[in-house]
Amino acid sequence: MQKFIAITQLLLSLLFLVGAAATMHNLYSLFSRPETISVVNTMVGQGVLIIAFLVFSRVLFAKGRARWR
Repeated sequence: MQKFIAITQLLLSLLFLVGAAATMHNLYSLFSRPETISVVNTMVGQGVLIIAFLVFSRVLFAKGRARWR
């Protein structure tokens, strides 16, 4: 059961990492748009979202790796 939970945590970590990469790509495509307040709000929100994705990914990876042992 411990291995199953570890694999699940590692896969969720990978999923969060892919989500951060996709959000980063979306943020990169937003830089070509004209700068309005809604675009700036979206950039700030996606920046926070990328940081949250990376934090969750790292925490789940560390827990999954520790549980695997």
